[in-house]
Amino acid sequence: MEKYNAYYRGYKNSRGLIGATASVAWSSENDSTYELIAYRKEEKWGSKRQVDDDSTKRMDKKFASTFDNYDYINKHNRLIPNSPCPVLFGIRGNKKNDLINAKSMIISEEIKCWLMFETNQGTDDHLKKTTINKIQPYQSVIIEGLVIKNPSTIKGGHVFFTIKDSTGKIDCAAYEPTKNFRETIRELRTGDKIEVYGGVRKNPLTINLEKINIKNLEKQIEKIENPICQKCGKHMKSKGVNQGYKCIKCGTISNKPIFEEKIRYLKTGFYEVPVCARRHLSKPLKRIIQP
Repeated sequence: MEKYNAYYRGYKNSRGLIGATASVAWSSENDSTYELIAYRKEEKWGSKRQVDDDSTKRMDKKFASTFDNYDYINKHNRLIPNSPCPVLFGIRGNKKNDLINAKSMIISEEIKCWLMFETNQGTDDHLKKTTINKIQPYQSVIIEGLVIKNPSTIKGGHVFFTIKDSTGKIDCAAYEPTKNFRETIRELRTGDKIEVYGGVRKNPLTINLEKINIKNLEKQIEKIENPICQKCGKHMKSKGVNQGYKCIKCGTISNKPIFEEKIRYLKTGFYEVPVCARRHLSKPLKRIIQP
């Protein structure tokens, strides 16, 4: 800012200047959305916000061009900020006129004023497609690879698995706040080809998942029973670990148990974290499938 003789003023630690300068520099050429922000009366600042959940749901169902309004599974009104700031609520969407009409459907405490902003929310503007060997801490990346370590759950409900590409391997995580998204992650298996989207944690180097795109699911074959003796028609008995099978009646041996392909309930395609856990910049599937 000093280099370009800008006028500026910082508050507290002045870090807000970073985001403000970035917003001025940002170009909307690739993709953009809009957010209508309604502000509270000053005497209400810091108190509990009064925004009706049912009216938010009605608005969400009427205006398909809006997104991230309400999390129906986790019962979370996404319009309302968490901080004690002057904002009453914010509605995000693709069409400016729809946002103005959507605002009129929200039942809330009195609005002092409102503003419309063009933004990069819901655009994946922060993500860069790269390879594992080029990943740096704090980046936001898209990586395509194969699952090489099945998902496991640690204390706290966080789920981890490992992927690799031709340049290396890295752990991926679905943390507890991603709620039901973790059930999808737990269904991944070694050999699945996936594309992961998320921010990179420094230590240990981990991709914190925002969504995944399953490209291909590896067939899962499992043993269902011991082989059947072709002479006697009876199931053979195991001779021990990795020692094959033997018919107790006639002595016939075999190394081929009966296998069956395991049913997998996952399908190829995109899966995303719930609305309550979504980062503002992450593009919801609603905009990917029907922009």
